[in-house]
Amino acid sequence: MKIYKNLFEKIISPENLFSAWDTFKSDKRNKRDVKQFEWKLEQNIFQLCRELKNKTYKHGPYIGFYIRDPKQRHIHKALVRDRVLHHAVFSVINPIFEETFISTSFSCRIGYGTHRGVAVLEKMARRIHKNETSSCFVLKCDIQKFFDSVDHRVLLSILRKRIKDEDATWLLQEIVESYSSPQSTIFEKKGLPIGNLTSQLFANVYMNEFDQFVKSDLKVRNYIRYTDDFVIVSESEQYLYNLIPAITDFLKTKLALEIHPQKIFICKLHRGIDFLGYIIFPNYRLIRTRTKRRIFAKLKQRIKEYKLGKINDITLEQSLQSYLGVLSHASTYSLSQQLKNQFWFWLNEK
Repeated sequence: MKIYKNLFEKIISPENLFSAWDTFKSDKRNKRDVKQFEWKLEQNIFQLCRELKNKTYKHGPYIGFYIRDPKQRHIHKALVRDRVLHHAVFSVINPIFEETFISTSFSCRIGYGTHRGVAVLEKMARRIHKNETSSCFVLKCDIQKFFDSVDHRVLLSILRKRIKDEDATWLLQEIVESYSSPQSTIFEKKGLPIGNLTSQLFANVYMNEFDQFVKSDLKVRNYIRYTDDFVIVSESEQYLYNLIPAITDFLKTKLALEIHPQKIFICKLHRGIDFLGYIIFPNYRLIRTRTKRRIFAKLKQRIKEYKLGKINDITLEQSLQSYLGVLSHASTYSLSQQLKNQFWFWLNEK
């Protein structure tokens, strides 16, 4: 296993912190707290650099709020200077672990993402299905309260396997322990805040242990994971049932995680595989019904904002094209036409 030293100086260098700022601010320049930080940018960056160098840096508090995406999620927003640091840490630490990730882990990785994940699953399933000449079954699971359940002690021990820089591990520990979920106790701190860029990295590092177990120990060939959702494809239904105890035991004993008991499914391909917003069938792909409803509701809301003068016509058109782009990844010609027609109806409605 390759180990890494002398990372701390790379992370906290002014060059890296300013580069992190440039990346961070790209889509947030109109935010009040971002403008305030930028008003004294050099002073703030060099102050952050000094605190890190002297190890007097303390991660700030979080602001919590809820969003629906589509289910309700509790987001925790860090201070601007902490989020800039998250980008600085990510730029140095992510490449170290990226090279260890399996090719079928699709969450929060450049060049991967939901559409590629769905395409790869579709290819796997159809290869096994062999034009309806063979059975194809899919085991689909997800982790119960994943982000709230990540064990800090376990996560930090995984990070320390490859990072042999005491100053860098001090900083990583400061970020990890800046947040604790309701799953924490006085003996065990748990949880990653949904909203931190570093949480995306830590989630992949954490679940990579499971990926390696599935691929190397269980020798599973057809496996895909997206954050805490994972699927295994096989021609044998019994094979998939036999995997569940080993999977459950590893997650519990090694990662302190539990599979959601109501989200363990084994289904046939011809009944449809529901994954990442799409439903895969032997010869075509559909979009999930609640995804369709959400697209129509969001577009109607964007038109309302346009009529109130909150967004301009360019932004409105971009929204329409974005939703049509989502639909283009499935067999949805009629639905796309319906969305366009509804768009013009709502737009001209008085």
